[in-house]
Amino acid sequence: MFIKEIAIGLSLALIIFISIMGYDLTPLLFILAATVGLYFLARVRGLVGQKNFNDASGYRGTSFTDIGGQDSAIVELKEALDFIRNYKDIKGLGIRPLKGILLTGPPGTGKTLLARAAAGYTDAAFISASGSEFIEMYAGVGAQRVRRLFQEAREIAFRQKKSNAIIFVDEIEILGGKRGKAVGHMEYDQTLNQLLVEMDGLKVEDDIRVLLVAATNRVDMLDPALLRPGRFDRMVKVDLPDKEGRLSVLKLHTRNKPLADDVELEVIARETFGFSGAHLESLANEAAILAMREGCTKISQHHFSESIDKVMMGGKLDKQPSRSEMKRVAVHETGHALLGEMVRPGSVSAVTITPRGDALGYMRQSPEDDTYLYTKDYLESQIAIMLGGAVAEEVLLGNRSTGSTNDLEQAMCTADVIVRAGMSKLGVICPESLPRELKHQALTEIVREQEQRVKEVVARLSPALDQAVELLLEKEKITGDQFRSILNKITDGVWV
Repeated sequence: MFIKEIAIGLSLALIIFISIMGYDLTPLLFILAATVGLYFLARVRGLVGQKNFNDASGYRGTSFTDIGGQDSAIVELKEALDFIRNYKDIKGLGIRPLKGILLTGPPGTGKTLLARAAAGYTDAAFISASGSEFIEMYAGVGAQRVRRLFQEAREIAFRQKKSNAIIFVDEIEILGGKRGKAVGHMEYDQTLNQLLVEMDGLKVEDDIRVLLVAATNRVDMLDPALLRPGRFDRMVKVDLPDKEGRLSVLKLHTRNKPLADDVELEVIARETFGFSGAHLESLANEAAILAMREGCTKISQHHFSESIDKVMMGGKLDKQPSRSEMKRVAVHETGHALLGEMVRPGSVSAVTITPRGDALGYMRQSPEDDTYLYTKDYLESQIAIMLGGAVAEEVLLGNRSTGSTNDLEQAMCTADVIVRAGMSKLGVICPESLPRELKHQALTEIVREQEQRVKEVVARLSPALDQAVELLLEKEKITGDQFRSILNKITDGVWV
């Protein structure tokens, strides 16, 4: 700072002296103005100057107790962070502290939140950045910013009188993508090379020990040099929460909301299979908004049920199909619901013909348990449910429509899973060497077999479908209990 001030003072003194001597200063002033202009332009474009990253000290208010549905990830992350907390103990055993922790998983599962909680857990200086902040069209800028990131982390730790610092880089796949793919543009490779150099330079004996925590949902894009031991030593999987995890997330996001007595968070957790933590937070928020619009002082169960539909499918649309189209949609969705009940009684949660997103209607099922492995019977039953809408249209209306296109595509994809898993009549096969005609024959055979099964069910229970369609046209949405009561009434409870 003093050198800069002395240089400015000497420059001004020189200009005054030259002016007193009677020389024309116009060319000099022009050059000086041009130099200053180019300097500030370069700073704006990132050619010179330093990139100020986010000092995320305020994130230390976040703790692991504020994160639900990620118990295993939290345990594994804490174990890695304990190398920082208990440095003296591990040094006595000759353990090398970890240099990097990689958080991987789908979007919205809480990777950034875990990184914020890590700052409070370790009481370390914390600085955050995004992978996109390092990529510029100008050569050398990304590498410079990587160096500045590690330097700034140490400076922040020094100012805060801490011996540890955590650097969090989100979207690391942008910064650490596989080298050699950006043809004719070496800036990406130079930036990654600098990151590798900085990680290799982290030493146990450093006055300020730095840990790099990164997050990505595309681990397949990362350069192998980043993933080897000695760089990202630990890879923590942050996956979608299971049913118990979803329940804990819902409890976290509803603790500041007034809930009515009829709210059952266990039911909501069961019906939100596949939801991430971000989805569940949005669900609770949408339910509160809906309650406010209705002038309610408390959030009821039907507010959550409506919000599940909104988060999954989007908001209601203004478009109103014709009466004939609405009837076809009602027939289609009740066909799906009928096969859903045949496959697993009590699974249908709701049937609606209210247009949302790209769908004119849909049937929602609530999974009994989170399922991760599928048998042949299960996959065939899923195909039957997918075909239920098209077959119901054919049996009750005499023909099919384009509304079944997506269902048929999903049915063929599910049949392909059966073939590739060796559960078809072809037995164990090599998907790459299987002739296309033979594969097509196997797929169509699986689908047609289930199509015949669905036709028999729909033809036998068509009176129940007619009543369900009429009720659905009247109310636009019926619950699973209402649909099952119609089936029980027509068939005397022997429809399963």
